[in-house]
Amino acid sequence: MLAQGGVFRENQQVQDRVMDSGDLERERGITILAKNTSAHYKGVKINIVDTPGHADFSGEVERVLKMVNGAVILVDSAEGPLPQTRFVMQKALELGLKLIIVINKVDRPDARIDEVVEEMQLLMMELDATDEQLESPIVYCCGRQGTASLSPDHQEENLNPLFDTILETIPPMDLDMEGPGQLLVSCIDYNEFVGRIGIGRIERGTIRANEPVALCNYNNPNALKTNCRIVNLYQIEGLEKVLVNEAKAGDIVMFSGIESLSIGDTVCSPTKIEPVQFVKIEEPTVEMTFSVNDSPFAGKEGKFVTSRQLRDRLYKELLREVSLRVNDTEYADSFRVCGRGEMHLSILIETMRREGYEFQVSTPKVLYKEIDGVIH
Repeated sequence: MLAQGGVFRENQQVQDRVMDSGDLERERGITILAKNTSAHYKGVKINIVDTPGHADFSGEVERVLKMVNGAVILVDSAEGPLPQTRFVMQKALELGLKLIIVINKVDRPDARIDEVVEEMQLLMMELDATDEQLESPIVYCCGRQGTASLSPDHQEENLNPLFDTILETIPPMDLDMEGPGQLLVSCIDYNEFVGRIGIGRIERGTIRANEPVALCNYNNPNALKTNCRIVNLYQIEGLEKVLVNEAKAGDIVMFSGIESLSIGDTVCSPTKIEPVQFVKIEEPTVEMTFSVNDSPFAGKEGKFVTSRQLRDRLYKELLREVSLRVNDTEYADSFRVCGRGEMHLSILIETMRREGYEFQVSTPKVLYKEIDGVIH
């Protein structure tokens, strides 16, 4: 989509899986962090958010749902819908997003296209999809060759059928272009030079650099701050950040200058302070205890070994990871870390290890909660 959407120069050498830019993502062959980009087709800018497929990283999916109006559900022509497909589709259906079902890898010798289409329809019925959602269009693609078709029997020369389906199925956003600015923060990045970087979609009006803004939160009225200012404002064009002076409703932007920013905050004009409700994030399912390494080999590998350094790093992770929970314990050198699954926590452990943190962890423990007298 990026190659045919005018993102790359002619004859430009581009690495495979260009959106999976992290070392761990490339090594494991999975998407861990949601990332946004854009492509152009027939004079229309299409914002694209690439999300993980594994259920352990479902928090990445949940937090970006407010930035989009539709979802392309990618399904392997041989494997069919997986457990994570159910989770992502359920969240999209609950928000009433327009869906496009893409059956990918139709050139596989073991493809079972008709059965996979039937499995997707059954899954949508199980998830209580509306009649309109059950009529979602189906596109048959071969991502490696960059081709698509509305028929399973042949492939067109390019992805135009997919682009056309996106423009026809997902309507332009009905947003107030002239009202006071309003932006919902769905993601936080961090840079040592500029501090916290907010990422989100402008819900109303125009956001400009170097103009005063207010910071508020739908779930926390006490978080109101009125003396804030956006220093740098960026838009994503393909894979590049482009510095802009202003952006309008519907644009997905990145900005810096507000140090106290958190995921779920709303940046808005001081003339109309109106927070936007953020999506509900599901609770963690697994917990582990992270502790200072007290083994005989302590201090042999890492350069960050103290409880203060470990605690600071774990709480820093909370700035961008909405599905993670970190709590102090009765012991000063141990911390309770809760995540969506073993892989979720294992990625955090490996990331910290590569950053130079040395620590020890307990075995994973499943979390339970009681709902109406029933343990889940």
